Formats: sequence, structure tokens, C-alpha cells
Amino acid sequence: MKKWIIPVVIIAAIVIIGFFWAMGIKNGALGKSQAVGSAWGNVETAYQRRNDLIGNLVETVKGAANFEKSTLVEVIEARSKATSVQVNAADATPEQLEAFSRAQANLMGSVNKLIGNVTVEKYPELKANQNFLKLQDELASTENTIQTVRTRYNESVQDYNNYVLRFPNSMFLGEYKEKPYFKSVEGADKPVEVKF
Repeated sequence: MKKWIIPVVIIAAIVIIGFFWAMGIKNGALGKSQAVGSAWGNVETAYQRRNDLIGNLVETVKGAANFEKSTLVEVIEARSKATSVQVNAADATPEQLEAFSRAQANLMGSVNKLIGNVTVEKYPELKANQNFLKLQDELASTENTIQTVRTRYNESVQDYNNYVLRFPNSMFLGEYKEKPYFKSVEGADKPVEVKF
């Protein structure tokens, strides 16, 4: 056997092993990126369900002839603003997620005002309306779902960021950027002030 064949075989083996190792890193990043996209899709689905429920809630409340119309208009406008803020998980920025969170928080503030007016004020026909009560329950359930999917999104982002930022993966994954976490809106860390 010729002596030059052994070094060539060793070099070829190292190149092939290196290629498959780098390919594994790239494919791993792609899979984790897709998981973040899927998790964000679940977040959007949960928010869409809430928006649909809010539309039904508004229509149910509109049926009350003497209900305060300004509160309904506020909810409708907040819902429109909340649905206009779009975020693409593939290239999301912290600012986009913050704008999304702020719009959703404004929407829920309006909805809570609407529900509070029904509960606190004298709207017996609405308080007894089974559709209204069912929508309230579904909205509460959806809020729990939203919290769950946001948590899962953040877990996917953590897994992705750990993978792409860790050395030596970061040497091969320059085109994969760190993804932002879903954070609470400003002031969410303070207790809610309840006034009667």
C-alpha cells in the first residue's frame, strides 16, 4: 500500500466528519427556529380566539338597549388596534413584542371595563343572559390559555437562543439571530388598584 493514501484517507475522513457535524448544527438550529415559529403561532391562535370572543361579547352587550355605548366603542377600537399589530416570529424584535403586548393589554383593559360595568351597574338582563355568562367563562379560560402559550413560547425561545448562541454552534450559525422573549407590559409588576 502506498504511504500517501493513509494521510489522504485521514484528511477525507476528518472533512466528512466535519461536514456532517456542521450539517447537524445547522439542522438543529433550523428545527429550534421552527419550534419558536410554531410556539408563536400558538400565541397568535390564542389571541385570535380571545378577539373572536370579544366580538361576540360586544354583540351580546349591544343587545342591551340602554347600555353605555362609549364603553362598547372603546372596546371595539381597542380590539381593532390589537388586531392591527402583527409580529413575525422569524424576525421579531423586542420592540414589536412590546407593541403587541401593549395593544393586547389596552384591549383587555377595555374589556374589563365593559364587564365591570355590567357586573357593578344595574343590567339585570345582561347579568342573567346565558350567552353573556358563557362568553365571560370562555374569556377567562382563554386568558389562561394565553398565559400557557406565552410561557411555552418563551421556553422555545430560551431553547433556541441557548442553541444558537452557545460556542461552537455560534461559529456556524451567524445568520441565526437571538430571538426576543415575550415580556409583560410596563406596570404589570405593580398590584392592581381596585376602586369601588
